[in-house]
Amino acid sequence: MAIDHHHHTPPIHGVSTLRVLPDEGGMRNWDRIIVDAKIKTRLLSHALLALAHEKEFYALPGALQRLVILSGPPGTGKTTLAAGLAEVVANELAEKGDTCLVEVNPHALPSEMLGESQRNVARLLDNSLPELALRYPHVVVVIDEVESFAVRRSSASFEANPIDVHRASDAVLEGMDRLMKRSPNVLVVATTNFPGAIDEAFTSRADLVLSLAIPDLETSAQIIALSLVELAGIWEEIGDLASNGDLHRQLAELCVGWDGRQLRRLPLKALSASKELALNPGKLKAKHLFQAVTA
Repeated sequence: MAIDHHHHTPPIHGVSTLRVLPDEGGMRNWDRIIVDAKIKTRLLSHALLALAHEKEFYALPGALQRLVILSGPPGTGKTTLAAGLAEVVANELAEKGDTCLVEVNPHALPSEMLGESQRNVARLLDNSLPELALRYPHVVVVIDEVESFAVRRSSASFEANPIDVHRASDAVLEGMDRLMKRSPNVLVVATTNFPGAIDEAFTSRADLVLSLAIPDLETSAQIIALSLVELAGIWEEIGDLASNGDLHRQLAELCVGWDGRQLRRLPLKALSASKELALNPGKLKAKHLFQAVTA
């Protein structure tokens, strides 16, 4: 399977994206995601510890599971942060070779057919990922919405076949254990909107569980500012809006409870509110941003 240094949708069942890093995209995800600096530091330090010393930890069985879980409400940047982590790791470890970022879409794996879910999961964890681990010095696997992948067996819905749910969750746990034993150069970052829905045995395997929250006032203002700065890089006329800290704070106060994704899109929401602005984004004014908050 040929993989280039661009975004590529590979023919691996359940995998939505493969990227070989470092690439020309640089650290766009890591730099664009604004979360508590302590979370970024902890996440990066742990990933570097696991991937820079995989041989040493391999000699200490059970010392490191190389599984990290990012939990939090939708729109808090979990997936972007996970992809950004791979970008930074790739730059830090570039002298030791490439890093392969693998984004898994668990929704592509379940099947209505009894037993097929387990086979899909087993193929991914026992074949596809170990093969990538043999080809690349470092592999970062991002599993989005892992609660659909490692369903909590104690509260499995009886509308689904409970036996199949048990088997599917067992297949995930056993497959993860085998993957970690066979491929010490793999780090798995799982994201979840509903940590309570994940099987306890999966959570207990994680070295690190980090919670991302809805942005506070200061963070909200920073996210709005960054979004305007990016637009001002294209339309210079809105440079004043991008540098107006008071404006960003006033907008943030009106957007309490908004998630990061909503905040980032506020300027775009303003631009798409009228034909004139859509055709001439440089005419964006503060009043349009305030209107967009309540629109």
